[in-house]
Amino acid sequence: MNRLLMAGKTALVSGGSNGIARAQAELFASEGAKVVIGDIDDVAGEQVAADIRKAGGSALYVHLDVSSERSWVSAVATAMDAFGGLTTLLNTAGIYRMASIDDESPEGFLRMATVNQLGVLLGMKSALPALRASGNGAILNMASAAAVRVYPEQIAYSASKAAVKLMSQTAANENGRFGVRVNSIYPGPVKTGMLKDATREVLDAALSTMPLGRMATPEDIAYGSLYLCSDLAINVTGAELAIDGGLLTR
Repeated sequence: MNRLLMAGKTALVSGGSNGIARAQAELFASEGAKVVIGDIDDVAGEQVAADIRKAGGSALYVHLDVSSERSWVSAVATAMDAFGGLTTLLNTAGIYRMASIDDESPEGFLRMATVNQLGVLLGMKSALPALRASGNGAILNMASAAAVRVYPEQIAYSASKAAVKLMSQTAANENGRFGVRVNSIYPGPVKTGMLKDATREVLDAALSTMPLGRMATPEDIAYGSLYLCSDLAINVTGAELAIDGGLLTR
């Protein structure tokens, strides 16, 4: 088989200037998708889009603050104007910070919820009209192993990702009749800059309990994303794909 899995599709990727989202954007473009990279880092985002175009892909950058509904509406409109439609949303932007219940502040908790939870809701709400109109839309939300397992000093992060889990299932239930599939991915630790705030003890504890004993790369997550957003998964919705080295089996 020699075909491009995302040919004819247009994908909007939040947080696309780095980490998992960048790997998703690059892979989807290499598989034929037109890619809109959304981020708050304009310099890095423009560079990723330029790199994709240099490699022969189709990509543009748009400033996207995932906590702003107006910003989301503008990003979707840009995709529609530039590429004539939108078929795929990757809700990947997120933040991570460690804090125990004793140390967590109301401001810190709400900041985590605003980016990781509200950002996902606003992305889905803003993109759904276009995805429904496409007749074959796909949403992929980034959850976490922390959504379903207890890890120390992650009270706000775990809460935000557990919300993503149930929001994804709700959206899948509500939108199947419109031809829109909604799935989520559950990474364990991934080699990205987000782990700069994780302690060595937490990382070592996670790795020691992984059957595969290795930390994931952004590309590992991107390949799972490609499957769920492509027509190979045309009958898959409401699914939860763990890409965690077996962490959730412990």
